[in-house]
Amino acid sequence: MTRILMVEDSPSNAELYATYLRVSGLEVEIADTGHKALEFLEGAEKANGFDLMVLDLGLPDMDGLDILRRLGGPGGNVPSTIVLTGSGSVRSAVAAMREGAIDFLVKPCAADKLRQSVESALERRAVRGATSTGPSGLAQGTEEGKTRGPSGFLGNSPAMSNVFSLIEAAAGSSGASVFITGETGTGKELCANAIHNLSERRNGPFVAINCGAIPRDLMESEIFGHRKGAFTGAVTDREGAASRADGGTLFLDELCEMDLDLQVKLLRFIQTGSYRKVGDSVDRPSDIRFVCATNRDPLKEVREGRFREDLYYRLYVVPIHLPPLRSRGEDVALLARRFLADFSKLESKSFQDFTADALGRILSYSWPGNVRQLENVIRNIVVLNSGSLVEASMLPPPLDSLETAVTLGGSGQEGEGGRLSLDQILARPLAELEAMAIEAALRLSDNNVTRAARILDVSPSTIYRKHSAYKSGSS
Repeated sequence: MTRILMVEDSPSNAELYATYLRVSGLEVEIADTGHKALEFLEGAEKANGFDLMVLDLGLPDMDGLDILRRLGGPGGNVPSTIVLTGSGSVRSAVAAMREGAIDFLVKPCAADKLRQSVESALERRAVRGATSTGPSGLAQGTEEGKTRGPSGFLGNSPAMSNVFSLIEAAAGSSGASVFITGETGTGKELCANAIHNLSERRNGPFVAINCGAIPRDLMESEIFGHRKGAFTGAVTDREGAASRADGGTLFLDELCEMDLDLQVKLLRFIQTGSYRKVGDSVDRPSDIRFVCATNRDPLKEVREGRFREDLYYRLYVVPIHLPPLRSRGEDVALLARRFLADFSKLESKSFQDFTADALGRILSYSWPGNVRQLENVIRNIVVLNSGSLVEASMLPPPLDSLETAVTLGGSGQEGEGGRLSLDQILARPLAELEAMAIEAALRLSDNNVTRAARILDVSPSTIYRKHSAYKSGSS
């Protein structure tokens, strides 16, 4: 029989929660202090062991986190653990997940919510015991298993290994909100997809909304839907993301762009689990896992009054920061080669690798647009060139300098070796040319803003403002 250890200091709560589980045929042992829990866990033989622990963090003799630490944290002897926390202890719940807990519930906890969380935890435990693959579903020890993370992420760097671990830990929770931060182009939606695809909700819908791309007056309808006649243009009833994502994951990209008034309604939705369509008077339930992302500093947005503090703490439960490409070392070469292989196959080209000169330039560039920029550059190379090796002469701006390109002539056609002409370089969006000029000036001046400003004949404040605006563009 499945055995569960209930660690709860309140006798009434302990018996109530134990009853919730016993009616499902589970055997429940109760410990009302941390020391009693440790006696059960450290003294139990294998035949007497526990399959799951439900752990209250606020115990009279010790912090529930101390129990997890004493048992070894992730990978130690701690059984699968669901933590119970008061409504004001969300940060403690996050700390518990870092110590090895797989889910958390806020007290008071309803019977169906507790049973659902326990059943999910036991199912995951059974799956892990029945397979020899790692938690990402990749066979350990294979070359692919060393480089691939969840849902196709690539990386060998320590920074990405940490991200993979956080994704897999977050996916293990049935509903904890995840807040992804990172610069433009680092793969925040890929990260959200990975969490969904590795979670118990993977058979449910994944619905993504870019909060910065939808007009403010339409955003509420986009999330909650509307009734016919609710506003001008509402000619039929419409289901919003809250309905479409029921049973799955709702990804809110660029959340810090959301209007403050709508943030209040989103907070109510998260707190109550129900929403109301625009123009309707009926509350509708929806079981959703929230994953959100921003390329801004969310705490700074809170301090400056653009993002609600209560919403921040509701959503910032499991934070995941995606590192910029420039800090990922040899991952740049790994990604470049993967993109080269993929696009060569797609475009029926025969590229196999990069010359040392070409790869050296790729590795030395700072990649302000991160993985997305690298992907676009490699596709540009494959589409416009042919051969077995990518040569330095095939690299498009900004990797190939304007001076080098000018020597090719201004006919508007490709020059020798597949390089781009000056006309082709200049016929790009003005914002992109401006960003390229600023990046080039900063490189030439060793990132000295004053010297870069002299090169471009502008004030240093202009460099700061333009560069910041470019780096904080939408992801």
